[in-house]
Amino acid sequence: MSLTTRRLIRRALLVVAALLVVAQFVPVERTNPPSDPRNGLVAAAGPPPAVAAALDRSCRDCHSNDTRWPWYSRVAPASWLLAHDVEEGRSHLNFSEWALLDSRRRGRRLEEICEEVTAGSMPDAKYVLLHPDARLAPAEITAICDWTRREAARLAVPPPSR
Repeated sequence: MSLTTRRLIRRALLVVAALLVVAQFVPVERTNPPSDPRNGLVAAAGPPPAVAAALDRSCRDCHSNDTRWPWYSRVAPASWLLAHDVEEGRSHLNFSEWALLDSRRRGRRLEEICEEVTAGSMPDAKYVLLHPDARLAPAEITAICDWTRREAARLAVPPPSR
């Protein structure tokens, strides 16, 4: 490797390091909004304990107001990705606000929960990479889907009478 190439590589590394240092000053919101436990999924829908535990272990950090923010959530650019994933997860499905959804939306979310875990789309692969215990076992997926079907049937609103 020539001296010129080494200098270019060293300068590039210094620029990258400087950018990473500067990135640490870009603020990222890592908050857990207040929530009433009575509105949460467990209180409002009463899943079996094994299902509640699996959802808590595998879904809580992105799909509730009870996110556990790990140390790397304070280091850019990981902090940006985590904050974005949590914001997106909460906007699509927030277990902390389950009781605030109408029956139709709850029914649709229940269908989506089963679809996502069956397809292996949830928990997200990035999350499982850093949290291997979040991986759902086949028996847990079956239990979640069995419960979501029962709960959706319980929520089914009969059509209006004529």
